[in-house]
Amino acid sequence: MPRAPETPAVERPGTEAADARRAPEAATGERPGAAAPTGKRPGTEAAEAPTGKRPGAEAGEAPSGARPDAEAAEAPTGKRPGAAEYRIEDLAHLSGATVRTIRAYQDRGLLPRPERRGRANVYGDAHLARLRQIADLLDRGYTLASIKELLEAWDAGRGLGGVLGLVAEVNGPWTDEQADRITRAELDERFGGVPDERAVREAVALGVLEPVPGRDDEFLVPSPQELSVAVELYAAGVPLLAVAGHLRELRAQVEHIATRFLEFTTEHVFARYLGHRPPSDAEATEAAELVRRLRPLAQQTVDAELARAMRTFAPRHLQRHLAPGAPTGPDGEPRSVALPADTVRAVQELVGTEHVAAFVAAATEREVRARTLDALAEAGRDARRDPEGRGPHDALHKERGREL
Repeated sequence: MPRAPETPAVERPGTEAADARRAPEAATGERPGAAAPTGKRPGTEAAEAPTGKRPGAEAGEAPSGARPDAEAAEAPTGKRPGAAEYRIEDLAHLSGATVRTIRAYQDRGLLPRPERRGRANVYGDAHLARLRQIADLLDRGYTLASIKELLEAWDAGRGLGGVLGLVAEVNGPWTDEQADRITRAELDERFGGVPDERAVREAVALGVLEPVPGRDDEFLVPSPQELSVAVELYAAGVPLLAVAGHLRELRAQVEHIATRFLEFTTEHVFARYLGHRPPSDAEATEAAELVRRLRPLAQQTVDAELARAMRTFAPRHLQRHLAPGAPTGPDGEPRSVALPADTVRAVQELVGTEHVAAFVAAATEREVRARTLDALAEAGRDARRDPEGRGPHDALHKERGREL
């Protein structure tokens, strides 16, 4: 009797993972417990088939006399009992990654190679779990290079629980403040009832407001306190664009403070945990506990120092403006200037933290003097062409007048 065509062990694209785990009887379309079709006369026993195999049975099935629970174990497909198998398209669908991404992960060594079975590549539950693990680490902010190191540590028997706990602690909220939402009508009402498109764009650019997808008339407010400050300043007469400009300047200074605090704590506290990558599970757990304890210190330090500075400068500022003949323009007292964090860090590496201010002042003075020399040289050239015979000092005074 002609032999039925063999059925591949790997399911077609789109086949559900559960189909790969069905018993061989289910693959034939028979009802559970039904006799196998033999093509013989009714009443003839299947066991009488001279080959010991049911005529028409699919390749890979056990002889008809075998126990049902033994069939899967004896199937010559290399598949473990109860193990799911996927083609790359099915794996992509279940994991949410694209086929191209899965292959890229394999090339980077992030994902084990599939089992080669004939002309097909077969993936299993371990591949699916690894893809979901990679996606979770990406969501936590890890780069692919860092993920590879973590997964290698995992494969070597070192746990990731402590490391993931440390990441979760650092990525957790640094304030108890809860985000809120506000409609465009409520926003306009809080700022005098007059719509200001430019101010709204500035607020979105600064992250004070975040558009809500699909809702053109609603915004997410990450920090309601910050929005309330803007409302109060506007009510006191400060233009909204001036508020935005002040926030930009303040943010640059606060980001510098945050960077310094992180550098300080890394050098004196966390270096012993982060000196080798990745840290052990116990080290990461201990570091996470330290982050939890040190988290409030940054804000407490800034609050205390801001209060001290206001106690020092606010009375002095008021007295200066109330005194007879008080200056109306800039005075000779030192003033703060916001510098990019990368610039400050480069200067620190060059001259040390204690000399940053002196270095910046000297560099600025040198730039001013260089411009003065350029002005003198230009004035000299102009004087030679000037029919009135004015000297270079006259031109220099005129140049300084423009700068002032």
